[in-house]
Amino acid sequence: MRGVCLLFGPPRQVCFLAMTEPVSSNDISAKTAGPRGLLIVMTGASGVGKGTLREKWLAGQDVFYSTSWTTREAREGEVNGREYIFVKPAEFLAKAEQGGFLEHAQFVGNHYGTPIEPIEAALERGQDVILEIEVEGAMQVKSRMGDRAILVFIMPPSLTELRRRLTGRATETPERIEKRLTRARDEIMEAHEFRYVVVNDDLERAVGEMQAMQRAERAAQRPESEWTPEDRAAIELAQRLHSRTLTREDLLNVVNS
Repeated sequence: MRGVCLLFGPPRQVCFLAMTEPVSSNDISAKTAGPRGLLIVMTGASGVGKGTLREKWLAGQDVFYSTSWTTREAREGEVNGREYIFVKPAEFLAKAEQGGFLEHAQFVGNHYGTPIEPIEAALERGQDVILEIEVEGAMQVKSRMGDRAILVFIMPPSLTELRRRLTGRATETPERIEKRLTRARDEIMEAHEFRYVVVNDDLERAVGEMQAMQRAERAAQRPESEWTPEDRAAIELAQRLHSRTLTREDLLNVVNS
């Protein structure tokens, strides 16, 4: 699910035609009063389990989850306005030309974009904003927002496991699955573009790591003298999740297994 749509290698089909009016970090945060909400960008390969992880991680939290626009057809069980806002290509491109997306990209023939207005409003309220987007979109947000955007890459334990998950969904043709796996290999090898990397091989552990990352980033907004023991424990765990702890060999082990 790209819904809130989270990461480069070969040329991407990124739509830059709407970038005529870049959005700076100041545009989004200038009116923020009090503590600023965190902008957390969550991404990873299709089938890695982002949606389930996000739901468990955010359960009970008062955060703003941005619902992306997409031109793809809704899958069985998806509801317009919940997983995505489903629109026709002409409507999507018109909004893009008006500069209405924080980021937008084309992925396997469909457009995805994150509308900027609700994000501006949530950050001004001091509310954390969660984006679950494609890798190209995450890179666009990073280039515009810099360190204000907290990028988290959700990684599968192996490409073999990712293939099993994609096949088990029974929503893709074999050709489409191969395209997704090829793209996943490139994305995994670029994991160092993200601040944090969470391996989704154990859901409860991954949820705990997402919670620790979020708490650590909140604590970083306050003086160290105000940190609680729980804050310090979260910061210690978050440091172990930082992408700089991964070597190229670590990433090769994932894509070759």
